[in-house]
Formats: sequence, structure tokens, C-alpha cells
Amino acid sequence: HFLLLTSHFSLLTSHCMRSRDQILNNLEATYREQYTRAKSDNQARRMEELDAGYQRDQLMLEVLLDVRDLLATRVLAPGPQRKS
Repeated sequence: HFLLLTSHFSLLTSHCMRSRDQILNNLEATYREQYTRAKSDNQARRMEELDAGYQRDQLMLEVLLDVRDLLATRVLAPGPQRKS
């Protein structure tokens, strides 16, 4: 099962996955738009919530991206040979 999963993951990483920078930039753009809107409406509490939410989401995304990168590295790196 693991070999099938790693093969599938390898295909995904080479064809479908966005780069770390692109994902984090999209997150920042989304929050920046909402933050700007809250700022123009003088919603200080909303700005604080967005700032805290951004930091939380950025940290979670970075962890998930680290896991993704680790899995991609494991897929590409040859593992130890099993003895039959």
C-alpha cells in the first residue's frame, strides 16, 4: 500500500502541487484583502482577529508544507533494500 501511495504522491507533486511560495503568497493576499477592508471600516477588533488568524494559519500551512516536502523527499529518495 505504501508503494502505491508514494507513486501516486509522486505524480501529484510533479504535476498538480503549487509551490510553497505560491501557497503562502495566496494566504497573505487573502488576509491582506480582508485586513484592508476591516481597516477602511475602522474595525480594530476584526483587524486583531485577522492578524491572529493569519499567524495561526501561516504556521499550520508551513507545518503541512513541511510534511508534504518530507513525503516528496521520501518518495524520490531510494529506501533501504528489503531482504526476501
